[in-house]
Amino acid sequence: MSARQWSRDLAMGARFAVTGGREAWVRVLLTAVGVGLGVALLLLTTALPSALASRHDRESARNDMTYSSAVKKKSDRTLVVADADTVFRDQDVRGRLLVPDGPRAPLPPGVSAFPAAGEMLVSPALDRLLKSADGTLLRERLGYRISGTIADGGLVDPHELAYYAGAEGLKVTGTSTGRIERIEAFGSTGQSEAMDPVLLLLVLIVFVVLLMPVGVFIAAAVRFGGERRDRRLAALRLVGADGRMTRRIAAGEALAGALVGLALGAGFFLIGRQIAGLVMVFRISVFPDDLDPAPALVALVALAVPAAAVAVTLLALRGVVIEPLGVVRTARPSRRRLWWRLLLPLGGLAMLYPMIGQGRSNGDFNQYLVVGGVLLLLVGITALLPWVVEAVVARLNSGGVAWQLAIRRLQLSSGSAARLVNGIAVAVAGAIALQMLFAGVDDDYTRINKNDLTRAQMSVDLPAGVTLARAVRQLSGTRGVTRATALGRTDAGDGRNEPSNSTPATVGDCAALRETAVLPSCADGDVFAVENAEWDTGTAKLDKAGTGLYLNPSYGSNKGEEIAWTVPKGIRKAMSRKDPTGSELGGFLFTPGALPKRTASAVRQTVYLQLDESVPDVRELVRNSAARIGPLTAANTWTATTQAQKFTSIRTGLSVGATCVLMLIGASLLVSQLEQLRERRKLLSALVAFGTRRRTLSLSVLWQTAIPIALGLGLASVVGLTLGTVLLKMTGTSVSVDWASVLSMTGIGAGVVLLVTLLSLPPLIRLMRPDGLRTE
Repeated sequence: MSARQWSRDLAMGARFAVTGGREAWVRVLLTAVGVGLGVALLLLTTALPSALASRHDRESARNDMTYSSAVKKKSDRTLVVADADTVFRDQDVRGRLLVPDGPRAPLPPGVSAFPAAGEMLVSPALDRLLKSADGTLLRERLGYRISGTIADGGLVDPHELAYYAGAEGLKVTGTSTGRIERIEAFGSTGQSEAMDPVLLLLVLIVFVVLLMPVGVFIAAAVRFGGERRDRRLAALRLVGADGRMTRRIAAGEALAGALVGLALGAGFFLIGRQIAGLVMVFRISVFPDDLDPAPALVALVALAVPAAAVAVTLLALRGVVIEPLGVVRTARPSRRRLWWRLLLPLGGLAMLYPMIGQGRSNGDFNQYLVVGGVLLLLVGITALLPWVVEAVVARLNSGGVAWQLAIRRLQLSSGSAARLVNGIAVAVAGAIALQMLFAGVDDDYTRINKNDLTRAQMSVDLPAGVTLARAVRQLSGTRGVTRATALGRTDAGDGRNEPSNSTPATVGDCAALRETAVLPSCADGDVFAVENAEWDTGTAKLDKAGTGLYLNPSYGSNKGEEIAWTVPKGIRKAMSRKDPTGSELGGFLFTPGALPKRTASAVRQTVYLQLDESVPDVRELVRNSAARIGPLTAANTWTATTQAQKFTSIRTGLSVGATCVLMLIGASLLVSQLEQLRERRKLLSALVAFGTRRRTLSLSVLWQTAIPIALGLGLASVVGLTLGTVLLKMTGTSVSVDWASVLSMTGIGAGVVLLVTLLSLPPLIRLMRPDGLRTE
């Protein structure tokens, strides 16, 4: 067969699709909408790498904290910058205080001029928040006058809360504080930390699981209107077309729908790209311009979708005999063979098997085997589900009228019913496997904090130069704070510089010191030594009376700030106790009256706070009090656990992607359901004309949807559990099933189908009218 004949027949089919009147256009539009939704999501997915790269580039370009031990020399090209980050109602607020040393100091990205002292430049999102009623507490905390906004080039996303404020008198102290530095330029050239193999595996699986349902829906969408199309093809046989020619013409009709779908998909993508800049999903958003798919990937989508439309149509017509006087769709088709359908999931397992037990200690997982194995397992669902539906409905007979109508319809067209739920089944199977994998490796990326949340729920780190008594009064007087415990930390060593033996030194009043040790008795002016703390081997060597020590010995960056101190006679011993952070530090305990002069400025001071959680916004009130103490005061919220940032980002990305896929699933299912109802319009009208109750017909439509979806979800659960087990064994993690997640994923899939069914009832009722039998 020549390429010319192929192109002529395909063009004829496309011409029939667009010139066949209202019926043909409805069919093309149904196909185009289904394909367009899938294409839009594919384009958004292909644009995701560029969006993430743009976010990373902007984040690196504005990096200003080098944590270098060397303090740069002041010049007219340098800038003093201080980290003034804060949190507002669980949203991070990025803040920087700026003091230019000269007229040629580097400007941050997105900033055209430095703010004056007492003024600040804010991101558009922060500007909106501060001007709203919800931003009252944050407005009190920042206290600067807004003089301008930060351009997009200085923000990672359009919803980021960020500001640059002008300051005075910032003192650069190097990494002893880690908060104030002098820099000559913004930006970081350091390489990012490599991702460990298990996280890379998670990323691969997430992409495959999210994209696979999209491909399934596109393949189903190009078959919309299949039964009516096949009957029309019989007319072509009357005018001399042979069977192969009619199949190529049918492929041309599908090709026309796919091409219109590509155009619609491009439009949906452009609309979605603009919406992406307006909304946040799981606290993630992007600038519209960042969603720029690579030209090669766009070309691949543009070629693959029409090619898939032609291939799927030709494959679907293999079992259809088109004769001049009608279509034989094999009312009693030959039974589907099972053996070749089992080869797909078995082949997937065979590809994954060599990596079982590899874990994270044996390098990266083979990306091709991972992608191929997971694809075969998920494609196996689409191959097995038609066989399962056919085998089950063939054995279902007895029941009421609605049940009989539904079962008979399923027995006649089990393939169409399976296509309706293939996408849901694939999505649920992938979600179950991912939930198992995430739950299995969660402990590896979650650190249980030792903080004792019964003794404190927040801590406030005070910068150098802050008077401790004033800070404690300020924090204690905050509404919702029930207790404030202040402790200072430094070190004591046997040498001025780089001591060979050192031990912690803790400063506090008697009540505060009892939070770190069991004291026999205490009064201001006492000093204690704690020798039995965990991991402390230095105290017993240093606490001998008359031993000369240095408080705050230098370790490279704070030379000249050491303070000489001699261990007094009769130093009292105390027993160690875990402090509010869950640590046993031991060492020397000083009451304020026992401290040598000048020591207070060398002590790192922290105030531990107990809160009354019933007070609204109690943590925001504490942060406001901390800001009044000083702009560099850091208020920290304590949590029971801390999760690795990359693991959390991948999980968030999965949530965002799953939300988009579920929206696609719902929209595509609704289009598919409406298409099937449209094809059965005359049949439904005939049944109503013969006296069938509308309630019976509605129930039959519900059963036609419920039975395949129940079978599909059951098969998805089996495949998902199998895939999840294999993935856990690949990562070297013990296999356990989170049944709550399995049931929730299955329930979400069933809920989407139920919602689509309810939305399809109004058009179903309109179709159930006897006048639907009229024809021209």
